[in-house]
Amino acid sequence: MTLADITALLQRGVDHAPLQGSLKFDCGADGVVVLENNTTSNTDRPADCTIRITLDNLAKLVKGKLNPMTGVVTGKLKVSGDARIALKLGELLKG
Repeated sequence: MTLADITALLQRGVDHAPLQGSLKFDCGADGVVVLENNTTSNTDRPADCTIRITLDNLAKLVKGKLNPMTGVVTGKLKVSGDARIALKLGELLKG
């Protein structure tokens, strides 16, 4: 799954459940996905909450094959900033 595929899936999520604030998935050299209100973008910019994750694990996350809490506990994803925004991730992934 490419970053563009993941961005499209996450766009469906924000279409379904608009995000209050901004959330960035930082996949290092593979790029970023920034969600803010009703939009998604691959342009790196500051966000209220940043989740550092590999592209492979982000693909698993959006497909429902990686539980967000398990990802945090196992170190597969790291959350910084306003964690309340990260807690809304489940709603986004249902879209």
